[in-house]
Amino acid sequence: MDTNRRHAMTPYVSYFLSLICAILIFGTQPTFATAGHQVFVSIQPQKYFVEQIGQGRVQVHVMVAPGASPATYEPKPHQMIALSQAVLYFAIGVPFEKVWLAKISAANPGMRIVPTDRDIAKHPMPDFDHLFGGDSASHHQGQPDPHIWLSPPLVKIQARHVLTALCQFDPEHTPVYEANYKKFIQMLDQLDAELREVFKDHQDLAFMVFHPSWGYFAQTYGLKQLPVEMEGKQPKPAQMRELIKYARAHAVKIIFVQPQFSTRSAQAIAEAINGQLVIADPLAYDWPGNLRQQALQIKAALR
Repeated sequence: MDTNRRHAMTPYVSYFLSLICAILIFGTQPTFATAGHQVFVSIQPQKYFVEQIGQGRVQVHVMVAPGASPATYEPKPHQMIALSQAVLYFAIGVPFEKVWLAKISAANPGMRIVPTDRDIAKHPMPDFDHLFGGDSASHHQGQPDPHIWLSPPLVKIQARHVLTALCQFDPEHTPVYEANYKKFIQMLDQLDAELREVFKDHQDLAFMVFHPSWGYFAQTYGLKQLPVEMEGKQPKPAQMRELIKYARAHAVKIIFVQPQFSTRSAQAIAEAINGQLVIADPLAYDWPGNLRQQALQIKAALR
């Protein structure tokens, strides 16, 4: 075997060796605590949603660890083993699921995969020409924006799918799930009303972010998200100049960044406009607290 081919195989060999080791280590030990039905979700906010509806009846495990990106995540061998004990997997449409969901299902054919993004019309991720009015012929439909968990009205749709799946799997406790669901929906309605009040005097104003995670949030509350990174790419020099020009013209002084991505381009723009970077993590577990915090930060940036 030639050297290049051997090197190309190394990551795959390492992964499966790790999987075998994990089986030997964990195969004879209980992977989970015994309390509750074992369910998996892709990201931390989903853990919060499922726990609100299934509290006391489910134990929720998250695939994408804090600080990791759902765009590039690869499940760890011990997670693939743990999935063999799960009864439900709540998918949401983040990029890593396209590669791994079939493998996750194969690891446990008896586990039901529940697409909580079903019935949600996703809009395409923004491209530079669309935002800055370039040649319309160059506009194209990008990949669907997966960040549907950042809009409370869209979370209500996701919550309904969670409720239905839990009731179908565990019908004996349907009244418990329905009562929890009702409380969760009331909380979502209250949060939605709070956020609409925050932005009632800021309609159609733009805020700048590095990665375009907040599109559904902006759409829900009448704002405009202006991303630095588009279609997964750093901006070109001409695009950087356009972004800086826009930021100066609209007195933008804050650029929101998230811990899962490099901030190099955002930092360059911040320095050019004498602004600052502010952390806005769309993957935080404390979902309602995070949305309230980010709303106040965005409102402050719009002044």
